[in-house]
Amino acid sequence: MAATATVGHLALAPAAAAAPSAPAPATQAQPLDPGTRFTTPVPDPGAVRQTIDLARADRFADAELIAREAATPQAIWFTDGTPMQVRHEVRKASALARATGSVPTFVVYNVPGRDCSQYSAGGAADDAAYRAWVDGFAAGLMRNQQVVVVIEPDGLALMPGDCPPGTYPAGTAPTDAGRLADIRYAGEAIERANPDALVYLDAGHTGWHNVGSIADRLQDAGVAEFQGLALNTSNYQYTPNLAQYGTWISECLAVLPATYVHGIDADPCPNQYWNGGPANGFVGGALDPFQQWSDTATDPAANTLGINQRYDALLGDLEPTAHVVIDTSRNGQGPWAPAEGTYPDPQTWCNPPGRGLGPRPQAAPDPAFPLVDAYLWVKTPGQSDGSCNRGITGSTTDPEWGGITDPAAGAWFPEQALQLAQLAVPALR
Repeated sequence: MAATATVGHLALAPAAAAAPSAPAPATQAQPLDPGTRFTTPVPDPGAVRQTIDLARADRFADAELIAREAATPQAIWFTDGTPMQVRHEVRKASALARATGSVPTFVVYNVPGRDCSQYSAGGAADDAAYRAWVDGFAAGLMRNQQVVVVIEPDGLALMPGDCPPGTYPAGTAPTDAGRLADIRYAGEAIERANPDALVYLDAGHTGWHNVGSIADRLQDAGVAEFQGLALNTSNYQYTPNLAQYGTWISECLAVLPATYVHGIDADPCPNQYWNGGPANGFVGGALDPFQQWSDTATDPAANTLGINQRYDALLGDLEPTAHVVIDTSRNGQGPWAPAEGTYPDPQTWCNPPGRGLGPRPQAAPDPAFPLVDAYLWVKTPGQSDGSCNRGITGSTTDPEWGGITDPAAGAWFPEQALQLAQLAVPALR
């Protein structure tokens, strides 16, 4: 999971269209207004250099694309530092947002043992150090300021217990219980410091956990106390599919017993891996992630009507309350996969080729999904996912990018940045 802690100048996002209101969650914060203007941080220095280089080469159209990409509202990541340092950076970002009347998106990304020690390895030394750091983050917030906070990308979807044996040195491994408690602590500390903060716990994406599995983890992390959940951070799944998935997770949480344990108790929640229901005579299969899903799709592998009918029956008079934000920074072309057997591990999440920027940040973006609070650019588009090698033993190069060594996670990747801008859906021009 690539990230940056850069803080800088702000710009304004275009106003969004109105959407019906959805049930209010337990948090006291006011939901995002449909006309919300989101914050743009100072561009990555790599974006500035690339724009200048392209202009000097008389590639003015490409230079403009990179400039537009960098000028789109996107999140500010906080990934390390001392409690005092993160407090200073958060306060600086909050002050700049307030000065321009925009709403910032902050990402908290410093949990112990993050990313199973892969490309985005790091995090606080232990639970105590993390909570002290979170206290610093929270102290930097300004009261009475609306702010979106995404808590720990992949922190619930990829918990310590999911990591392969030997991931952590003996005696240093974080625990699942500690991870859940840390994430809950972060959300609570943020809400105490600023009750107007909209806190979303990261919950992976459609190509990962089934609905009941991630709902169980969200419930254990106290999602009912917060605004809801965040999806697709740094990933590439289609927006309509994520809106469906997020709605199903919220509906699942509404019916899930408080004592539910996934993998032990019977799973009450329909999910993306079997779409049978009344509409198709309960004959179903897994939804296809390479198509855009809907209740009216003619291909059975993209049709969600059966699942939605089953949720309607499950919910009765219950109203789901968990809201959703979706990272649309790089999902304009949807997910990627090479031909079967091409690579030992295709690393489909890692700098996939042929992808494009997705929908621009917007509050209340789709009346069909009132629980979706916003599309956001959470990942900084143009920053690398890591030095991908497609699972080829001993290799440090990426055959999908011409055999180059991809930049480290979080570093600027000029080739990918330009391709994302060129293949944006909708177009940047």
